[in-house]
Amino acid sequence: MNISPLQPFDSLSITTSLAAKLIAEQFPAWADLPVRPVEFSGWDNRTFRLGETMLIRLPSAEHYAPQVHKEHQWLPYLAPCLPLPISTPLALGHPSHDYPWHWSVYQWIEGESAANLSLDTLDLPLIASQLAHFLRKLHALPSTGGPTAGPHNFWRGGPLEIYDAETRSALATLDGFIDTTAALSVWEEALNSEWHTDPVWIHGDFSSGNFLVKNGTVAAIIDFGCMGIGDPACDLVLRWTFFQKEARQTFIRQVDLDKSTWSRARGWALWKALITLVRLKGQNSPEISAHQHLINDIIS
Repeated sequence: MNISPLQPFDSLSITTSLAAKLIAEQFPAWADLPVRPVEFSGWDNRTFRLGETMLIRLPSAEHYAPQVHKEHQWLPYLAPCLPLPISTPLALGHPSHDYPWHWSVYQWIEGESAANLSLDTLDLPLIASQLAHFLRKLHALPSTGGPTAGPHNFWRGGPLEIYDAETRSALATLDGFIDTTAALSVWEEALNSEWHTDPVWIHGDFSSGNFLVKNGTVAAIIDFGCMGIGDPACDLVLRWTFFQKEARQTFIRQVDLDKSTWSRARGWALWKALITLVRLKGQNSPEISAHQHLINDIIS
C-alpha cells in the first residue's frame, strides 16, 4: 500500500483579530471577552484564550479541518469513561467569508504542556503510571462506530504499510548518517506484525505536547484530532520519545500489551524520527544530534 498520505497543503494566516471577529460574529454573547494567543499554539490548530475559562481552536489548514466534527461527536462520549480530564468542546464555529472551515470553542484546562517542562522537575515514574492507566481505559472502551484510520488522522491506528515508501525514502537519504541497516531491520519487523483483535480507541498523537501537567501530576490529555479506532501501537511511542530508565519500564509494564504491538510501536516511533531527521538535516538544525540519539535508542 504505497500511497502518499501527507500531500502538501496551503496553510492559512490566522491572527488574533480574525479569532476575535469570528467570536463576535458567531457567538456575540462572548464578544466582550478578551482574545489572546496562547504561548505554544501547536501545528494543526491556532489556539487563542477566550476570557479566562475558554479557548478557540482554528484548524491551520484544510488537511486538519475534518478533525473538528470528529472531536465534537466523540469527545463527549469518551470523557465520562476516562480517568483523566480531556478536551471539552463547548461550541462549534462555522465557515465564514473570512475563514473557510469549521472551528471550535473549548473549555480551558489549567496546566503546562509536558513538552515545555524540564524532565528534572517531573516525577516521571508517576507520570508513566498515570498515562499507562489512561491508555488502558481508553483502549478498553467500546469502539463500535468509531472513526477508522484514514486521512482525517493521518492513518493512525492503521497499517504501517501506509508509510513504507516514505520510510524507505528517508532511510536512503540518511544512509551513512545513521545505522540504516539496523533501522531497516526494525522497520521490516514492524511491518511483519499485525493487530489481530478488534479495533480499539486510540488518541493518535499521544506525545508529550498533548498532556498537561499541574502540581507534578498529569492534569489532562488534550488534542484528540488524530483519534480513531484501530491498532493501539501508535499510542506507545512515548516509550522512546519521553521516558527513560525506571519510568520507561513502568510504562511498558503497566500498558501491558504484547511483544508484537511493541514492535509496531517501535515502527511508528522510527518512521516519525526518520522523517523528522531528514527535515532537520536539510535545515542543518542544531536538533540533529538529539534525533540521531533518538533513532539509535529506537533501533537498539
